[in-house]
Amino acid sequence: MANIKSAKKRTKVIAKKTANNRIRKSIIKTAERRFFEAIEAGDKELALERFKVAEKAIDKAASKNVLHKNAAARKVSRLAKQLNA
Repeated sequence: MANIKSAKKRTKVIAKKTANNRIRKSIIKTAERRFFEAIEAGDKELALERFKVAEKAIDKAASKNVLHKNAAARKVSRLAKQLNA
């Protein structure tokens, strides 16, 4: 355990950031899962709506540095490819 006040503060800050990152990643995974469910069902309109939600979640995570911008672009590209197939 840290003895220095600034180190104690850093552990608290890191814990908060880790929790936020976990939440954002969970939101992305849920959005992707719902998108794939719509694709499996064959509902094009629902899939398009869910794609927009997933894309927004991924872009937001990239802007907050939860995901690298290239990783986010790759994920969105793969989702778009599935949508158009």
